[in-house]
Amino acid sequence: MKLKKYFASLIILTIFSTSAFAADETIEMLNKQGKETMVYSKKVVKVNVGDTVFWKATDKGHNVEFIKGGVPNGVDKFKTKFNKDAEYTFTIPGIYAYWCTPHRSMGMIGFVVVGDDKSNLEAIKKLRFTAKSKKIAPDLINSL
Repeated sequence: MKLKKYFASLIILTIFSTSAFAADETIEMLNKQGKETMVYSKKVVKVNVGDTVFWKATDKGHNVEFIKGGVPNGVDKFKTKFNKDAEYTFTIPGIYAYWCTPHRSMGMIGFVVVGDDKSNLEAIKKLRFTAKSKKIAPDLINSL
């Protein structure tokens, strides 16, 4: 009888501990947050392989586009439609750099670190940002 209780407890613990590691994230696309304009609600998120990031089109006029050269090898192009919620399930570890296509020079950039893998950090450091994004990118990259 004790053995059955032990296995039942073990199964329950396994189920809850597995779901505790799920780290799906939601990022809002915003026109304003505090004193900042044209921003993602979270600039850097860290997730595990297999987790999903949801970008919520809270305000109009925004999208998500992975920056060419700013993702791990083997990752396909990803560019969402404007004014639409989007999601991406990360299956390849590494750093993913992205921006809002029309607001990239206004500082609307973000990063997802998958699996705590920073093997493509040097490629991320070589990305060419402009205007306000160029000013904020180094601090964000250093925080990865």
